[in-house]
Amino acid sequence: MVAVSSANMMSTPATKLGAIVGGQTSCKAPEIEAFDKHLPSDVSIVSCHSLHGPGVDPKGQPLVLIKHRASDAAFTFVEDVLSCLGSKHVYLTREQHDRITADTQAVTHAAFLSMGAAWCANKQFPWESPRYIGGIENVKMNVTLRIYSNKWHVYAGLAIMNPDAQKQIQQYAESVTELFKLMLGGQRDELSARVHAAGEAVFGGSRDREDLLLKDEVLDQFSLGELPEKRLKNNHLSLLAMVDCWWKLGIVPYDHMICSTPLFRMWLGITQYLFRNPSLLAECIDTAIDDNTFRADDLEFTFAARDWSSRVSLGHFEGYREKFERIQSYFEPRFPEATRVGNEMIRTILEKTT
Repeated sequence: MVAVSSANMMSTPATKLGAIVGGQTSCKAPEIEAFDKHLPSDVSIVSCHSLHGPGVDPKGQPLVLIKHRASDAAFTFVEDVLSCLGSKHVYLTREQHDRITADTQAVTHAAFLSMGAAWCANKQFPWESPRYIGGIENVKMNVTLRIYSNKWHVYAGLAIMNPDAQKQIQQYAESVTELFKLMLGGQRDELSARVHAAGEAVFGGSRDREDLLLKDEVLDQFSLGELPEKRLKNNHLSLLAMVDCWWKLGIVPYDHMICSTPLFRMWLGITQYLFRNPSLLAECIDTAIDDNTFRADDLEFTFAARDWSSRVSLGHFEGYREKFERIQSYFEPRFPEATRVGNEMIRTILEKTT
């Protein structure tokens, strides 16, 4: 099999007769379009995408295979070659892949990127504050640092080149903004009604009987700071907005579990944990209305979500890179420890959710 970058097609007329060509990009629309335009008709096109980062063991993780233009024999050959990864093969079309990738990755990344931007704007290292230690907060911190320790283009390409991703990132920014306005206005009844409507749409019905993907006793193992004696209350705007976004877009995240990344499983796990715990959810709403502790953080988070959405909508790669690398440099001293703890957390959580 020959792997050809969709960004460099100058040599494609010289592709070996009867070759099989594929790509590993996270957005298949431009890749397949380039292959169709530049590759000779005798060349088979079988694309793929591993739904995990480079630091995750591929064994058992989903690997999407797209039989775009190929014989059964050529497709079987590609499957045999890729079987050495030990991944779980998932068969999709290009359109299905891009929609599901947007559903499971784009908004997840936007949420964590916005958290990092907010902490950087407030000159915070969250693991040094008792406000962000323990349970759910460990996922927020570890995954945010994990994302910022990677290359900017991994996330920019997925967000900017996938039209479905752009729509979802825009809706997430709108959900964050609208919920934050309800909090600022002290509109308890309106906030409660909206949060519970979103929760019912995403986690209600038969899904209410789903086992919890994550529990505090698992998450508490992976703190970057010292555990406080008493957990501080948080309104979890980022999580409330995620479920609101899924509700507004008609997305049922459980439908995509077969194609879910480790980060998405953790994100879904902590949102499910929050919304399936009535007392904790009520505490979030009360905190959002009555407690100003997180107001500065929430303000910067709202600014960040809107800013990331604007840069993505404009297709501004350099603008995306500038913001990403500026925040990356702020957190860089903690990347080695965060990567170690994050890898251990992911490994432990995957064992309990797969």
